[in-house]
Amino acid sequence: MNLDDFSDLIERPDGGVRRDAEERRERMAVPVGALGRLDELGEWLSAAQQSVPVKAIEQPRVVLFAGDHGVAELGVSGRTAKTAHELVRATLDGATPLAVLARQFSVPVRIVDAGLDCDPELLPESVVRHRVRRGSGRIDIEDALTAEEAEQAVRLGMAIADEEADSGTDLVVLGDLSVGGTTAAATLVAALCGTDASVVTGRGGTGIDDLAWMRKCAAIRDSLRRARPVLGDQMELLATVGGADLAAMTGFLLQCAVRRLPVILDGVVSSACALVGQRAAFRAPDWWLAGQASGEPAQAKALDRMALNPLLDHGVIVGEGSGALLALPLVRAAAALAAELPEREPVAEEEKDDGEEGAGEGAAAYGDAT
Repeated sequence: MNLDDFSDLIERPDGGVRRDAEERRERMAVPVGALGRLDELGEWLSAAQQSVPVKAIEQPRVVLFAGDHGVAELGVSGRTAKTAHELVRATLDGATPLAVLARQFSVPVRIVDAGLDCDPELLPESVVRHRVRRGSGRIDIEDALTAEEAEQAVRLGMAIADEEADSGTDLVVLGDLSVGGTTAAATLVAALCGTDASVVTGRGGTGIDDLAWMRKCAAIRDSLRRARPVLGDQMELLATVGGADLAAMTGFLLQCAVRRLPVILDGVVSSACALVGQRAAFRAPDWWLAGQASGEPAQAKALDRMALNPLLDHGVIVGEGSGALLALPLVRAAAALAAELPEREPVAEEEKDDGEEGAGEGAAAYGDAT
């Protein structure tokens, strides 16, 4: 399997439809620019949906890929290695920030076990039935996956994307439930951006202390040495320093772009997978939104490389898709405004002689009213 094949399968959102959406926006009573970035979001959605006016977001879904990473054994996370299943259980029980927000926004949550290191009996069969392997290898000294497992994980992500698109999902909020995942993600970003470990090493969603940060930095440094020789092959890169959940997320993102299904990215893990996807298919990022700035330096570098500007910057570092889900109401608001705001009444022929002065007075009157 070659990820570069996606380059021929992915098209950009419809540029003609976007121009039509822009022209419609110019005819609205609310002055252009008055809604700030909401205008841009509405036009982007129109192009993605191939619809003017834009359609409401009616069936969003949170999709979380779960996995454990062997590198967590080095003490690079605030959580104990091999405990990602506890995050999954807490989310299923409604006891995480993501779960609370999903209830508040009435958005269903789907969790996919790509590489948890736990007994399958601890979780529902619907979660664990897709598992590629039990935990990913310690990337500082060994490959995360075999070549066969990496392909299986990517194909798993593709299959999940197809299932979501076929079921009518019209927007995905993408996140991860992992322990050690930010270390693997930072390694991918550093490798693809040609930077050193210290530039991309953050403190993760658990806010690790200085000693843990130094251990994490050393782990990324050692992992980078293994990643650089395989930069020419994205599948091999995912097998070497990624993980089952990261490989599945990469396949998911690319197939969502093929299926014209928009995705809101969450933190550093989803952003790193998106960066791998961009390397394979340069048009793919046109189908993704950056939900939030997580404060992770690796995420900032990845988003900058993909020219994605986060919708929110509230200092939310908890991960698990929470920041991206917080951006969903903003996207929904943009769709509603673009679809429902009225257009200006057409100017009668006898009134056109009034010229630009009258138009200026009308604009001023709207400004005074607001």
